Amino acid sequence: MSRQDILETTRKGSIERRLFDQIELDRLPRHVAIIMDGNGRWAKGRGLPRVEGHRAGIASVRETVETCARLDVPVLTLYAFSVENWKRPRSEVDVLMMLLKQYLRLELSTLMKNDIRFQVLGRLPDLPPDVVSELEAGMERTRNNRGLLFNIALNYGGRAEIVDACQAIVDEAVAVGKTPTIDEAFFAEHLYTSGVADPDLLIRTSGELRISNFLLWQIAYAEIWVTDTLWPDFRTQQLFEAIIDYQKRDRRYGGIATKARSTA
Repeated sequence: MSRQDILETTRKGSIERRLFDQIELDRLPRHVAIIMDGNGRWAKGRGLPRVEGHRAGIASVRETVETCARLDVPVLTLYAFSVENWKRPRSEVDVLMMLLKQYLRLELSTLMKNDIRFQVLGRLPDLPPDVVSELEAGMERTRNNRGLLFNIALNYGGRAEIVDACQAIVDEAVAVGKTPTIDEAFFAEHLYTSGVADPDLLIRTSGELRISNFLLWQIAYAEIWVTDTLWPDFRTQQLFEAIIDYQKRDRRYGGIATKARSTA
């Protein structure tokens, strides 16, 4: 995929093309993270079962992944299923797991074709064995790809991630019989996102003003953009709007303001 694809797939004069023309391609966020919210409300507003909102949301995932790949955004992380989501009705959880497997089966060839690497963030072993098998197959198949890094946060919680990082550090210390010197860089190496740039831009759909236990360590200095758009209606237009707004902001990092960083 390339930026030329965007020009070829958007009509001249369309909202998407006008927005694309406003984006400074040398100052894209290095990492875009999205809290996908509003599937249930989308379905309820149409008199449909909640699971139909999850089905509809797959199209939004597909378009967002493809658009980020075309823009050459290095990393995209989507929050798909939290550790708290197990509290939902069993029937809804089962459908979510089924849709996840279906997505991977249908989209794996597209991921390969477009050099996209797929990765899971979260407590993978606690997921159903058939789901784990599909996820591991997808990660193995795409592990040598060098384009967009596409993370899905599954059975994920920001607090759980920090706890797991602490446990990993303790286990390593016990194994070598030596207490390490812990600083921020060392701690970050033990997070699920080890080696990946922190999000520059955090997007939340459905208008809710909370971060829902998502990437608590990593979003310390992320720019947050909230849209009232429900996730099944989220498309390239909203992604472009978020990036344009991000590029207008001064990023301070606790010090002197700087413009939104370049991907270079």
